[in-house]
Amino acid sequence: MRYMNQAEIAAMLPDPLPPDGLTALAQARRAMRAGGSSEKGQQMGSRWPIGCVALEITQRCNLDCTLCYLSEHSEAIKDLPLEEVFRRIDMIYRYYGANTDVQITGGDPTLRKRDELIAIVRRVSQLGLRPTLMTNGRKATRALLEELAAAGLVDVAFHVDTTQGLKGYASEADLNTLRASYLERVRGLPLSAMFNTTVHDGNFEEIPDLIRFFKASAGRIRTVSFNAQAATGRGVHEKKTEITLDAVAAQIEQAAGIAINFRSSLVGHSRCNRYGLCFEVNGRLYDALDDDAFIARLQPATAHLVFDRANSRKVVKDFLVWLAVNPRYWASVAKWTVAKLWKMKADLVMARGRVHTLSFLIHGFMDARALERERIDACVFKTMTQDGPVSMCLHNARRDSVILKPVRVITWAGERYWQPLSGALSARPDTDSTLTPAQLGPKHAKGRVRQTLSLKRAS
Repeated sequence: MRYMNQAEIAAMLPDPLPPDGLTALAQARRAMRAGGSSEKGQQMGSRWPIGCVALEITQRCNLDCTLCYLSEHSEAIKDLPLEEVFRRIDMIYRYYGANTDVQITGGDPTLRKRDELIAIVRRVSQLGLRPTLMTNGRKATRALLEELAAAGLVDVAFHVDTTQGLKGYASEADLNTLRASYLERVRGLPLSAMFNTTVHDGNFEEIPDLIRFFKASAGRIRTVSFNAQAATGRGVHEKKTEITLDAVAAQIEQAAGIAINFRSSLVGHSRCNRYGLCFEVNGRLYDALDDDAFIARLQPATAHLVFDRANSRKVVKDFLVWLAVNPRYWASVAKWTVAKLWKMKADLVMARGRVHTLSFLIHGFMDARALERERIDACVFKTMTQDGPVSMCLHNARRDSVILKPVRVITWAGERYWQPLSGALSARPDTDSTLTPAQLGPKHAKGRVRQTLSLKRAS
């Protein structure tokens, strides 16, 4: 397998806007075909033109994860001007249109000024985009989540795992008390809750324990995401074993007690993502995507429907309204429904008909020195930069060159350039002077020490 060299990585340009006469959905479909990922059941180019777009509103974080994707210079970068953040939100809309999922992230976005974070969420929502708050939860208080929900926030995704090195939590099982406390903060709010876990050598065997917690919390958690460790950013990247997507899927299935079809509903390139969906009834999981032919037929047919992730009753109602005016699907939907109800019948009685969904996402981000052009071209997870969207893996591999670049802004005095290191406006696009250790901060020094030790152990 050939990996891109540093010159090729540096030369990669942001994605262009779809040309006249070509929709974003059609452009995504073309990219899937070019990358050999246009199989039946493919969501990219069928249901949506992009899986999600990351909107990085700060490079600062209040944790120091051992597998952090931020760069050594991130801590020294000032927060982007609010006007530039708004411009990037507008760019997301121009590129991908309404109903695009926007991950408001960083660093940790809760470190931005409270009024600015609320204004950012409101701007995303007002354009008809769907904002998700990506946070470690430390500053995501109940009061803040209430304000963000009122501003239009759709989802909150909590990153919790042992890479964060939190005192008093030696294992993923220990961290379940923290996860439960975050769920309490969301209880009763019109938000769907998600959890992100970085899978590494130290917690791979604990995945079944996590699944049991997530299964017990079904109905309060919509999606759980597992990100396999990647050698990118400023963290420690000593891999004793290569953690594959299939290996993570097998761990999930072990705890679920069933086989889960992770290849029926596809999310981009097969080496990048896996997606599974289960029904939870009476504490047991049932695979919802086990009929490949049915899913491949239904997905594109319902692509235009916009499901409210925080309101399951509305989702069912909207689907039934669509079904009522599409009689050619009655037979296949009825057959699938009867089969599922029959399989779940005993648990349905015990649960008094209550059914919850629980989605599983598995991501395989690429190492910074092992980027594959084919996967970048078929990427479903973009980051919006000042020049346009780029693959998240590509962005992580060359983050410093992006975040250290001055940002062009228009002021009352005309064109100026915002300097990322000082936050000042200058008349020229020259980059600030070389950073001092004091400007870089302690995380830079710790990262350098960790990487030196890691390289020594590997040699």
